[in-house]
Formats: sequence, structure tokens, C-alpha cells
Amino acid sequence: MGTVAIKLKEKSNFLLNKYLTGDSIDYKEIIAIIIPIFVDQAFLILMSFLNTAMISSAGVAAVSAVSMVDSLNIFLVNVFIAVATGGTVIVAQYKGIGNKEMVSKTATQAISAVTIFSVLLSAFVIIFNTPTLNLLFGKADADVFHNAKLYLIGSCISYPFIAIFQAVLGGLRGVGETKPCLGLSLFMNLTNTVLNVILITVFHMGVIGLVSSIIFARLLGMIASIIYVSKYNETIRFKMKNALHLDFAILKKVLFIGIPFAAEQIFFNGGKLLTQTFIVQLGTLAITTNAISNSITTLFQMGPTALSIAVVTIVGQCMGRRNIKDAKKFTKSLIVLSSILYVVTSGILLPLFPVVSNLFNPPDEIVPTIFTIVIMTAIAQPLLWPQSFIMPSALRAAGDSNFTSLASLLSMWLLRVVLGYLLGITFGFGIIGVWVAMIVEWCARGWIFTERFKGSKWYTHKLV
Repeated sequence: MGTVAIKLKEKSNFLLNKYLTGDSIDYKEIIAIIIPIFVDQAFLILMSFLNTAMISSAGVAAVSAVSMVDSLNIFLVNVFIAVATGGTVIVAQYKGIGNKEMVSKTATQAISAVTIFSVLLSAFVIIFNTPTLNLLFGKADADVFHNAKLYLIGSCISYPFIAIFQAVLGGLRGVGETKPCLGLSLFMNLTNTVLNVILITVFHMGVIGLVSSIIFARLLGMIASIIYVSKYNETIRFKMKNALHLDFAILKKVLFIGIPFAAEQIFFNGGKLLTQTFIVQLGTLAITTNAISNSITTLFQMGPTALSIAVVTIVGQCMGRRNIKDAKKFTKSLIVLSSILYVVTSGILLPLFPVVSNLFNPPDEIVPTIFTIVIMTAIAQPLLWPQSFIMPSALRAAGDSNFTSLASLLSMWLLRVVLGYLLGITFGFGIIGVWVAMIVEWCARGWIFTERFKGSKWYTHKLV
């Protein structure tokens, strides 16, 4: 038994050194970056899954409303995350060349930029909430629309809190300090889940309970993150007076990455939002089918999503040192690892489908459609998703943000939106047609980014 254990350890060390060790970073550093992000993403996805399951107790209208507004929430929150990612890339590159002063200044300015963006966007959506919902979901049933309005206004109030929280985490990830990110994320999401259990399950407050828990949890998360980088972190060294003074030279670098990515997120998630309006036309049951399918298929993405976040820090630090060889090597390794994780997760979760789907109390007539969607994505994800999402994260970390944004926009609008409408509505395939269009779009994205990665233009940008 001891001999077998020794051989396994030797084999694993050999593979780790071969695929996850380079001149600039070794496998121990990479694992230290990945593991906390993985735990964080697993927790986030599981909490989102459980929240959807809990709100299902309030009825189909509540699930449909939350699903609809979450599409809009993802659309808006990703704008803040995009700007924060600009900070992560620049921070990672300064970390790579060892410039501690610019690491602190860049992280602080990224927090300032995200705060401004989030406050303005939150105010705009609150003022125009009814026209926004009418434009996107005017054909929804009256009770669905009412719940959607409550959920949207509550979500908007929390936007500045989650935006500042994400900006702090982006700075910490840029310097490779993922353990505090994990601790802060666990704190905020555990608070959110506990409050959901109390307000939704115990007191049956429905959407109002969901909104209250989100606002309070995000507020506490923001406060905890600012306290951490102000008092306990020696790398970021956040000071409020520095955040109030805008340094436009640094902001220009952050926004060089952040603005194209934000534009991409606006149009990319705008496409997803438009797709959601197709689904609204198919009725409340189709919206519920889509919501439950999204929750289940997202469970498969825990590991790969973590890798798509980690690759920004890893490749960013390699590019700060101008080590192109390592940047290429780690990108390829993480893509292969992502596919392996998808296969393992599918093997675990597919047999559990009856148990998992029953958590949502779905009407019997939509269960076969949900199962079909889950099977389709389980087959497509290991083959197509890593090249579609990990590859552009790596390119963006090298400063190639304009290309990745343009390619993402074109693939989204030409394939997922147009093809989704044709298959789902025009040709009558319904919700299945919309999901097939998404898988076709993954294939096109993956091919575009793989071809870009084979060339040299993506790593010629010099940001720091």
C-alpha cells in the first residue's frame, strides 16, 4: 500500500511539474490561486441553486420573475465586474514586475471607478424600472411582472454594495491573494443563504424576503471587504482619501481593459437578455423550464468557471514578466483541466438528476424538457466551453481586450440571438431551440479564440 501511494505521489508531482510549473510560477503557487477561487465559485453556484430552489416554494410566478430579473441583474452587475477585471489585469502585471506602489494605487483606483459606475447605473434603473420591464418583459403575466418589479428595485439598491465588493476581490485576485477572497465571499453568501432560509422558508416572505436578504448580505460584504483592505491587508493598503482622488493616468490603463470588456458584457448579456424575451413569448412554463435548467447546468460549471477567473491572475503575472512561453503553457493546461472537470462533474451529477430537479417542485410536464437540456449541455460543455471562455480570459489578461470583446459580440448576436430566434420562435423548436443556438455559439467562439491564440498579436500589447 505504501509503495502504491509513493508511486501515485511521484506520478502526480510529475504531471504537476510538467503542466503547471514554468519559469515564472510553479504548480504550488498556481494551486494556491485556483483552490480558493474554486471553493468560492462552488459556494456561489450552490447558493444560487439553493436560492432558486427555495423561491420555488413561492410558486411558478415567483420563479419566473426572479429568473427574468436575474437575466437583467447579470447584464448590469457584469458591467461592474468588467471594470474590476481591468483593475485585476493591471494589478497582476504590476505584481509580475514587482511594483508594489502601483499595485496599491491601481487597486484603489479600480474601486473608485467601479463605485462611480454602479451608483449611476443603479439610480438610472431605479428611476426607469417600469419602462425597462415593459420593454423587456411586457408580455409576462401580471403576477410575474409585479414580482419582477419588486425584485429589480431591491437588486438595484444592492448594486453599489456588490460592485465595491467585486472591485476589492478583483484587486486581491490580481496579486494572487485568493484566500481572503474566499473568506469574504463565504461570509457574504452564507449571510445571504441564512437570511433566505429565515425570510423565505420560515416566514414565507417570497420575493420580498429574497430582496431583503440580498441587500443586507451585500451591504455587510462590502463593509467587511473595505475593512479588510484598509486595516489588515499590506498589499492593497486601501485608504479612503486616495480613493476620493481620481488618478486619470491609472484609470486610463484600467479602463483600457475594463471598457471594452464592459461593452462586451453589455452587448453579450444584452443578447442573453433579448433571448430571454423570446422565452417570455413562450409562456410562464417556458420561463420556469429555462430558470431550472440554468440552475442545474450551472452546477457543472463550478470548476471551469474558477479556472476562467484564475487564468486572468496567472497569465497577467506571466505577461508582467513578459514570459510568453509560460502564458501559453498555462492557458493550454487550464483548458484541458477544465474539460476533465466537466467530465467528472457530469459523471457525478447526471445520475442525481431526479433528486436535483425535484428540489424545484417543477410541474411534471416540463421535466422531460429540462432533462433534454441538461443532457445536451453535459455533452457540449467539455468539448466547447473551455475554449469559448477560458481562452478569451487569457487573451484579455495579456491586454488583447478589443479583439476578445468584438469576437464575443459578433458570435453572440449573429448566432445566439438570431439563430435562437429562428430555432426557438420561427421554426417552433421552443426552449430547446434557444439552447441549441447557445451551444452553436460556443463552438464558433471557441474556434475564433483558438485561432487568435495560435498567432502572436494577442501578446504584443504592453500595459505596464
